[in-house]
Amino acid sequence: MFELTVRDEFAAAHYLRNYPGACERPHGHNWKVEVTVRGEKLDEIGVLIDFKDLKKYLKEVLAELDHRDLNQHPAFKDQNPSSENIARYIFEKLAPKLAPHPVTLVRVTVCETERACVSYLGEH
Repeated sequence: MFELTVRDEFAAAHYLRNYPGACERPHGHNWKVEVTVRGEKLDEIGVLIDFKDLKKYLKEVLAELDHRDLNQHPAFKDQNPSSENIARYIFEKLAPKLAPHPVTLVRVTVCETERACVSYLGEH
């Protein structure tokens, strides 16, 4: 079994509705995102999935979030754009893009700071 991880980032603003504190006010983060896929079979050149392909798919998903007010994004109209919900959103948007490859999306980790991260593992 192999696991492969790539990282990227995006910048966005958000606020948490009904949060009892400063995070209820609009603020921004330079979000760091890490995605991990898993698989058993390597292709004919010994690669699970090309790093450039996985990075491209992740970049496509993050482009929908980059330099936006996440509270205005359709995915977060009825739920807070918390790190947890952002990680789930990225997972759900990224997973279908991987369908042509013999890999399974295992985890999406979103960090709003160097010391505060959350991972979404999908349905098990």
